[in-house]
Amino acid sequence: MLLLLLHADATAFRTGWFLESVVSAALVVLVVRSRRPLHRSRPAAALVGATLLVAAATVALPYTPLAGLLGFTPLPVRFLVPLGGIVAAYIIAAEAAKHMFYGHAARATPAKPQGAGVPPRATTSPRAEGSARASRS
Repeated sequence: MLLLLLHADATAFRTGWFLESVVSAALVVLVVRSRRPLHRSRPAAALVGATLLVAAATVALPYTPLAGLLGFTPLPVRFLVPLGGIVAAYIIAAEAAKHMFYGHAARATPAKPQGAGVPPRATTSPRAEGSARASRS
């Protein structure tokens, strides 16, 4: 998209690739952290804060004095909007892949009979049993 539609030069392409890669990787953490859909699962405030901080710092980096040192260039809005669309599509695809994975995993795992894996309940506690033995002696 950057090359074909927006005719980005090498520096703009590198900058856009960096932004898309880091922001999408940071945001996908919110998707894969839970089996539940992202919109139904509330992440911890610290995780959301850290993710947004990484995304904001990444987007701001090309507009700082470090940009030239890293080979980045400030991107115009006409680049940022499509990059945001790519990131959104990536997050949606990750959510769909997670849904398919967990749906398949649930179908592939045989259901346990009710109570399977639960040890039988003792009728008396070990302490009471020890007291009973002591009184019989």
